[in-house]
Amino acid sequence: MEIRRDEQLAHGGEITSAGSGMILKTSEELAGIISLVASSNRWVDRVRLRAEHRWYERLYDGADHDIWVISWLPGQSTGFHDHGDSAGAFVVATGILEEHRPGEQPLTIRPGEPRIFGTGYAHDVRNASLAPAISIHAYSPPLSEMNEYELAGGELVPRERASEEAEGTDWKRRENKEKLNDRPVVLSIEQVLSVARTRLQRLPPDVVYRELIGKQALFVDIRPEGQRAIEGTIPGALVIERNVLEWRLDPLSSARLPVATDHDLRVILFCSEGYTSSLAAAALQDLGLWRATDMIGGFHAWRLAGLPIAEAGQSSSQCSTLRAS
Repeated sequence: MEIRRDEQLAHGGEITSAGSGMILKTSEELAGIISLVASSNRWVDRVRLRAEHRWYERLYDGADHDIWVISWLPGQSTGFHDHGDSAGAFVVATGILEEHRPGEQPLTIRPGEPRIFGTGYAHDVRNASLAPAISIHAYSPPLSEMNEYELAGGELVPRERASEEAEGTDWKRRENKEKLNDRPVVLSIEQVLSVARTRLQRLPPDVVYRELIGKQALFVDIRPEGQRAIEGTIPGALVIERNVLEWRLDPLSSARLPVATDHDLRVILFCSEGYTSSLAAAALQDLGLWRATDMIGGFHAWRLAGLPIAEAGQSSSQCSTLRAS
């Protein structure tokens, strides 16, 4: 499809598809769309990680644009490519990516910094960090073609045929093929923790405290009884030990608590130091509780921040309690 895009139109004016009369999205409009999608968190439970290749899924397929979510393990990249007749934009939701362009220094892209581009724009996007990353992409018109290049003498030379590692033009064929080749990713516990945290918008104790004052969230202590007895407790926190957490908060569980009414429940978990709670919050997201997260630093960080606690052995009537404003 031939797209008429002059320089003026590419910077905010209406863009039409030749012969169809369809109004396309500008790159700036796409940037606004993906920023809203990234901040919504409603895509987090759909994300998967794949060791052999980047995982991706189309979140929206409209007449004038489409939206994709892509996950990146350390070392994964696109290779140099363009997007055919589509303009686009992408934003990093979690992690860090790098954009490479011929003759330019690599550009580090952090969360909340949308990148926009017009038709014919070629680049290589990579995860050069030590942690997974997730990004949201949008294209107008919807992505239908990607041309691949090799860097030779500082210039991009078109590849005569697509490599197996780069994006192909037949998305449905590639999706089916990759599903057949998917194998579980074997990760160390540190990598598992890092992966879990890419899905969470973790909160420091002072922010959690403000949410509790406004009764905006369910604050859950997942520490075992012995640890609570030694360290103390936080007034107003609901105790649900880790071994029964999913059964008590899954809205579909026959053993759920009365408060677990739907999947929009805002849940903030904490443990002793903020490690187990991250894994537990990711597990709740797997159950569809997409707003689940945890408190950075756990109970120890809460204590260091000088926020209300009940010392070990102290009755709840002897300590200050959280009050609604």
